[in-house]
Amino acid sequence: MSKKDKLINRLKSKPKDFAYGELKSLLIALGYEESNKGKTSGSAVSFLNKTIGSVIMMHKPHNPDILKPYQLKGIIEELENNNLI
Repeated sequence: MSKKDKLINRLKSKPKDFAYGELKSLLIALGYEESNKGKTSGSAVSFLNKTIGSVIMMHKPHNPDILKPYQLKGIIEELENNNLI
């Protein structure tokens, strides 16, 4: 099982400790690119998959670096809707 597959399984299990770094690694492996909206974007970040035209927008979590349940739910829905997981 590859690292990508392990991260997909972990994401689908909706853990309470899924870190932003794990999400970033997974999305990059799925063809997304991270984009900050300039110097004044603050914690706003988006991930763009140009191949399928999918955009995932969110705020980076701060101390701790753990994603909220609503963020995981939205990300899972977007990836499932695009048949990526």
